[in-house]
Amino acid sequence: MEENSEKKNHNYSPVAIIGLTFGLLAGVAEILSGFGNKWGVWNYRTGFAILRWAAYCGGAAGIISLIGCILARPGSKRRGLILSLIGLLIGIVVMGIPWSYWQRVRHVPAIHDITTNTDNPPRFVAILPLRKSGINTVQYGGPEIAAKQREAYPDIVPLELPLPPVQVFKHATNIARSLGWQLVDVNEPEGRVEATDTTFWFGFKDDIVVRVTATDRGSRIDVRSVSRLGKSDLGTNAKRIRGYLKKLREMG
Repeated sequence: MEENSEKKNHNYSPVAIIGLTFGLLAGVAEILSGFGNKWGVWNYRTGFAILRWAAYCGGAAGIISLIGCILARPGSKRRGLILSLIGLLIGIVVMGIPWSYWQRVRHVPAIHDITTNTDNPPRFVAILPLRKSGINTVQYGGPEIAAKQREAYPDIVPLELPLPPVQVFKHATNIARSLGWQLVDVNEPEGRVEATDTTFWFGFKDDIVVRVTATDRGSRIDVRSVSRLGKSDLGTNAKRIRGYLKKLREMG
């Protein structure tokens, strides 16, 4: 009798189990919210809704797990402190990822078309038929968009290299390929490279055009990256252009 009583007093806390289970389910839902859109199971609006509710559930899981930590603290008659700590960590992560995205939305301009040349943006040609199903057009937004970009991303400017255009164009194409972009057109006579980049999680497709022109001192590279969907790109296009130009600068 005493042994049975002792075992009952050291059972796992149901709160710890519930918190961990809730956190795991929220985590799975959050992961699938993006991949479901990427795999064509649902559209991105449904994915965002799942992501939002997964965040709420992650917060609830964190609170439940925190209570579990208190109930299963050292010296108590309940076990499950480790489970509660894991559940609390999962809840924080699940809630934190969407929170970081929402914070980014607040701190970046609601634009999805970024270019190194706002006066004369590189033109898309071969990619145009691929964007028919997209919501956003490739027509540049004009001075208003240019002003927002300059304020948010003053470092997005043309790159000049002391190398001949033929050599730069070759580097530009190879770098685009090395970054995993899907090359759509490589037009050396016109100095134009067009490609598509697909985001890892939600599978959003952004289109890029690179333009290489000759200058008195070598070559000038202009880049433009445009999202097919969404009013805001959360800074993705600017980040992509920065990374691309950095690699070109290192080669130059």
